[in-house]
Amino acid sequence: MNLFLQRQSASSQRGFTLIETILVIIILGIMAGVATQKMGSAISTAQSEQTKKELDQLAQAIVGNPETYALGSRADFGYVGDIGSLPTNLDALVTNPGGYTTWDGPYMESGIAPTDYKKDGWGSNYSYSGTTITSTGSGSTIDKLFASSSAILLANSISGIVTDANKTIPGSIYKDSIRILLTFPNGAGSTTTASTNPTNKGNFSFSNIPIGNRELRFIYTPATDTVSYPIAVYPGKTVKLEVTFPTDLF
Repeated sequence: MNLFLQRQSASSQRGFTLIETILVIIILGIMAGVATQKMGSAISTAQSEQTKKELDQLAQAIVGNPETYALGSRADFGYVGDIGSLPTNLDALVTNPGGYTTWDGPYMESGIAPTDYKKDGWGSNYSYSGTTITSTGSGSTIDKLFASSSAILLANSISGIVTDANKTIPGSIYKDSIRILLTFPNGAGSTTTASTNPTNKGNFSFSNIPIGNRELRFIYTPATDTVSYPIAVYPGKTVKLEVTFPTDLF
């Protein structure tokens, strides 16, 4: 009886066999591999989401946030709205590219490092061309198209008709007595003012106007009466106005 108990005790106290040890190592290796794979996937997903979020922020820095409104009108048109042209590079979103008086940045937060906003989630620089910003740090491309073309950002139209308080059109007699002025950024850091006169029927138009908040001034020159109209120029759309002088002029 004592011999049996001694053998049982010795059997229960023996260590793992070589095969058991190898099996444990294999199982632990498989578990570590699965955990590493899941962790790598989670990190890659986080990097991808961070990159997509920053691409959206870069796009809004260039053309503004379409959901930002003030007094019933869109208030944010980004770099293009202030300058009247696309930035030549992403640096212009944080640093004034050349003493531009209409530059009202920074349009993009630079983060802890001054160049953080120019790098994707994998630490690679974004590439920027035309109306597309691209990330390649993941080994594949993630594109952000912020406009279908530069023309819808820079070459919009404003048109309308001007009458007096009685809804009378200027006609051939008074059409040259009305000056219509539109001031907008010239794309090189300052502004330009375009001027036109209405037709006999009071029609007028401006073309090649960049997106942004603008102001039209209608001046009846004999009496220097002026009517000002604030307008928002949206991408790819023609602004149409009906302007009425508050007095009987024609």
